[in-house]
Amino acid sequence: MASIDLELLRAGNRRALAKAITLVESKLEKHRAEAQDVLEEILPESGKSIRIGISGIPGVGKSTFIEAFGQHLIRQGKKVAVLAVDPSSPVRGGSILGDKTRMELLSREENAFIRPSPSEGALGGVAQKTRETMLLCEAAGYDVILVETVGVGQSEYEVAGMVDFFLVLMIPNAGDELQGIKRGIMELADALVINKADGESINLAQRTRQHYQNAFHLVKHGSFWNPRVETCSAQENKGIDDIWQMICEYEQLALEHNAFFAKRARQNTEWMKKLIHEMLELRLRQNPEVRQRMPQLQSGVINNTTTPYNAAKQIVDLL
Repeated sequence: MASIDLELLRAGNRRALAKAITLVESKLEKHRAEAQDVLEEILPESGKSIRIGISGIPGVGKSTFIEAFGQHLIRQGKKVAVLAVDPSSPVRGGSILGDKTRMELLSREENAFIRPSPSEGALGGVAQKTRETMLLCEAAGYDVILVETVGVGQSEYEVAGMVDFFLVLMIPNAGDELQGIKRGIMELADALVINKADGESINLAQRTRQHYQNAFHLVKHGSFWNPRVETCSAQENKGIDDIWQMICEYEQLALEHNAFFAKRARQNTEWMKKLIHEMLELRLRQNPEVRQRMPQLQSGVINNTTTPYNAAKQIVDLL
């Protein structure tokens, strides 16, 4: 792979940025080493954006919301990067990378950069690629990074662990009082936004908002911020500015309480620990002695001739 022109990247050249991201996403060991060199170089220029995670069940209108929100930010003079975490197909390992067609207007904007990211991958998986892509986008001068994920479980936790503000989109009450929202998501969310609050759904959206607001009182959160529930209509471009104002307020409060960079430091530390675990596991799998002994020890565990603890200890001792 041709080397990355860091000066062009820092100047915000989209082609240089796209090439750097492709390098980061490569599974080849040689490329991974190159990518880490690039990341080390641009680290001083990274970290100057606000990172916003956006989640929600399919059909909630995420693409429409991100398009309206992104265009609003660009009108405010911001440069916006959208990183879409696509769930990979469990059958073929491919993923549905159709984000540019879903966000047609935003993708035409000079100050927008949209990059789908397949979630299947080598070491670190989706979170690894997305975290590193965020750093590259920041070095290229993007002020707001939007990380989109499908609200179906693990990806939400991964995205919440790499952003400054985590926003969950909901639809006006779909029959069930709380839409079966998982308690874990309530604990992760900094805000719930009820989209599609338009037409006949306006009153329903207001009632849903009240239900969620009440539910938040039962969940324990961090000290300086009480999660909020807002309504909007991405289709009609209503309530979008209120959501941006709320995020700005959150950022201001987090900075005043020394919580903003403390959270990022905590996320980086947790990420480093996770990578250590994954690298050790990879090293174990690649070790010839381990590969030789593993079937025998597994058999011992299955047949109850050795405990899982002793089998695991013997494997680790081989390192």
